[in-house]
Amino acid sequence: MKIVLLESLGITRELLEQYADKLRAKGHDFEVYEKNTDIQIQKERCKDADIVMIANMPFTDEVIASCENLKFIDVAFTGVDHVGLKTAKEKGIAVSNASGYSNEAVAELVLSMMLSLLRNVPAVEKRCREGGTKDGLVGRELMGRKVGIVGTGAIGRRVAEICHMLGCHVLGYDPFPQKNAPEYISYRTLDELLEESDIITVHCPLMESTVDLISAEKIAKMNPDTIFINAARGPIVNSQALAEALNEGRIAAAGIDVFETEPPLPADHPLLQAKNTIVTPHVAFASAESMIRRAEIVFRNIDCWLEGKQQNQIL
Repeated sequence: MKIVLLESLGITRELLEQYADKLRAKGHDFEVYEKNTDIQIQKERCKDADIVMIANMPFTDEVIASCENLKFIDVAFTGVDHVGLKTAKEKGIAVSNASGYSNEAVAELVLSMMLSLLRNVPAVEKRCREGGTKDGLVGRELMGRKVGIVGTGAIGRRVAEICHMLGCHVLGYDPFPQKNAPEYISYRTLDELLEESDIITVHCPLMESTVDLISAEKIAKMNPDTIFINAARGPIVNSQALAEALNEGRIAAAGIDVFETEPPLPADHPLLQAKNTIVTPHVAFASAESMIRRAEIVFRNIDCWLEGKQQNQIL
């Protein structure tokens, strides 16, 4: 088999070579490239590949259609909305993801945003550097807050677990709630969750039904003290409407890790100018530990697929 890795997995060269050597020892070819989103370059690099590995780089229907030998796409990411699944399905190409690798990393960043925004950390840090005091910036505690979780898959449930342990009341919305969902998650309709929650955090996948799920109309249902966090996918939320609500004081604060496009962002993006907002360049999934865990999962995906026992199956 010819295996092509089209972008970095965020691990050391030494660790990557350990995995590559194991595949080569079994008679497989393994090639590594630096990330390049040019479609023609991608076509050339994977034209003879049996297996292609990517992370969050777009891998489109057009590129997949050009790969005559491609049999398996191994996605080193949880979401697969950047992969041309339509063509992959038509061509009978198997697709697996790296489900579970970033549960802890995302949950911890979300928690840090909750705490930072509740305690006004960005504002008080600035005040302190300017020689000021805490006057007018005394924050609130997390314990006892109603935390609404939109999407209660693995990451959403981990956020729920942490918040529950810290004394929060956990509300959940999910069109397909897990049958084994923890008893401490009280499910609501989306409107009810938006109206009742002190903190709202989004953890649903991006698909046709979730584009603009948090629309201007939905944002209007939040209360003026609401803290809103999105570490899922940018297009789930109407950025312009959210920025307007923040700037007009219709909600209190926001923590945003994802946008309509991958950073770097245009300087005039509305959420870069919004009040009381922490913005980060899509880093929630990325910790030293999660990158190692991700590599372990995606190389195990290959081993399992080669053995006819596909895991983390998308297609």
